[in-house]
Amino acid sequence: MTSTVVELENLKVNLGRQEVLRGLSCRLGVSGVGKTIGLLGPNGAGKSTLILTLLGFHKPVGGRACVLGFDCGSQLQEVRRRIGYMPETDSFIGNLTAVSFLRLMGELSGLPAKSALEKAHEALFLVGLGEARYRELRTYSQGMKQMAKLAQAIVHGPELLILDEPTNALDPSSRLRMLKLVRDMKEEHGMNVLLCSHLLHDVEQVCDEVVIMKDGRIVHECNLEAERRSNKCFVELEVAGDDRNFRSALPEIGADGVTEGNGRWRIVLPPDVEIRVLWNLLGQHNLMVRKLRHRRDTLEEIFLKAMGHIDHTPGESANAKPIGK
Repeated sequence: MTSTVVELENLKVNLGRQEVLRGLSCRLGVSGVGKTIGLLGPNGAGKSTLILTLLGFHKPVGGRACVLGFDCGSQLQEVRRRIGYMPETDSFIGNLTAVSFLRLMGELSGLPAKSALEKAHEALFLVGLGEARYRELRTYSQGMKQMAKLAQAIVHGPELLILDEPTNALDPSSRLRMLKLVRDMKEEHGMNVLLCSHLLHDVEQVCDEVVIMKDGRIVHECNLEAERRSNKCFVELEVAGDDRNFRSALPEIGADGVTEGNGRWRIVLPPDVEIRVLWNLLGQHNLMVRKLRHRRDTLEEIFLKAMGHIDHTPGESANAKPIGK
């Protein structure tokens, strides 16, 4: 199996005369099997178009897209054999039982009939629908339909699972179960997952990497594993006094910072430096603290920066890309 889950090279896609994907380039899931990649962006950013391009429903007008080392244009059959897709909207044959529908989907994915039936039962029990597997799908609640969509996506044992808004219409307990299943797909079954969601908390809980789109472009990539490991502390500071030599003193404690003028600073502390060390440094320079606020960077803040709603903080992850790059 290839070491890169999704690779885009100057990918351009038009829908009619409208340019929707505008030269996307990235490599996602580079480090191997079992990666969960979050796909974020506002409505109209191009997320669904990208997914449908990976599945071969939209043809690029420029560049290329590869999944698991196979080209989505010239090797589409190989790509589709390795992907399981859970769409955002319901796509059922309502008068079929769940087990009959999953058996059909398994056979369409290339499984022999007997194996497809066995896998259908296994998948439905895995997602918690074992007791309801002989009911017609049209009788399912919306939450049960979400689980059935996940079951049909995994019935053939794909290498890459693409989930489009998987927690839609789920109550809190069902949502937690869905997120646990997503984690299990990676950790217990070795699947790679591409998760498209507008719920930042869900993405932050289960994803290793995040790519953020806006207006048909990738505006930010983030390795959440590295962000969690770095555990940096971001400080917003306002002081009174002569702070002209303060910046040159910050490296003494391993910190970095920029001044915004009028005694306002933004500082990044490494994970092993406590706030009291910064207080001591401020005291050494006879600076009076008017305001000090510290936090860990969250995915919400990363997303807002990528959207251009808040300024970038100094010392961001080296994996971050400038807007529009």
